[in-house]
Amino acid sequence: MTTISTAAAPAPTTPAASLDLDGVSRWYGNVVAVNDVTMRLGPGVTGLLGPNGAGKTTLLHMMAGFLAPSRGVVTLDGEPTWRNPAVYRRLGLVSEREAVHTFLTAYEFVLASAKLHRLPDPAAAARRAIELVELADAQDRRIGTYSKGMRQRTRVAAALVHDPQVLLLDEPFNGMDPRQRLHMMALLHSLGDAGRTILFSSHILEEVEQVSGTVQVMVAGRLAASGDYRTIRRLMTNRPHVFAVRSTDDRALAVALIAEESVTGVELGGDGLTVRAGDYGAFTRALPRIALARGIRVRSLTPEDESLESVFSYLVGS
Repeated sequence: MTTISTAAAPAPTTPAASLDLDGVSRWYGNVVAVNDVTMRLGPGVTGLLGPNGAGKTTLLHMMAGFLAPSRGVVTLDGEPTWRNPAVYRRLGLVSEREAVHTFLTAYEFVLASAKLHRLPDPAAAARRAIELVELADAQDRRIGTYSKGMRQRTRVAAALVHDPQVLLLDEPFNGMDPRQRLHMMALLHSLGDAGRTILFSSHILEEVEQVSGTVQVMVAGRLAASGDYRTIRRLMTNRPHVFAVRSTDDRALAVALIAEESVTGVELGGDGLTVRAGDYGAFTRALPRIALARGIRVRSLTPEDESLESVFSYLVGS
């Protein structure tokens, strides 16, 4: 592993929480979903980044006590989360799956969550949570009439109604329009600044950059990298890249590129060049300079390995 204007959130009423994973694995038969993950989450916002199928949801469900680790242990302030209902007094979860009763209003849905937590004033708690996610104007409408983004905000309100120390969110920005996304990002910032431990998963680096200071990167069930988002961005950008290049004189361009320090390999084929570059930035700056100096027109420059899987997989071997 490589080590590397806001909504008003209520101030925490209890000490900050620590969520710890020690050598955690989870497998289903011969399929390993999570492989030997160790991490410690404290106050603030952490992004769990990785392509779809990386094991993020499985990891979140073990953190929330919904799944037992096949190996290792997950603890909240030293207490195991598995088979320990008491942790739900301090923990809230927004799962990726939409488990909402569409015949209820948002207020009724959040109020039900408040009552399940046996809060002393469930109605007041429900109203506060709904205001936090900016749904007060629509709280008496049935959830079935909501957009996906509004349903997401309703579920976040239900997870926040008991004022948890730890909030886990699985792809929370799915379905939100730009304004809703900005508000949710501001809310998570505010909750983290207030001392809560926030972890949200995403497969989009830009979402993580805008919200979290710390990033945990998962690939194929493994923790591939950990650090602040600048470190993760640099690792992704500075990895080797493969480009398909088409020009008016591929042979002359190939000869010139071989001498370029940032280029690690060139292959000339019937449909153009395949160029391997060790430094993304240096190569993309050098190519137009080289082509211009030799009077060659570059017709196309296409990255051939820009899928999320290829980007993240590089980190495994870093």
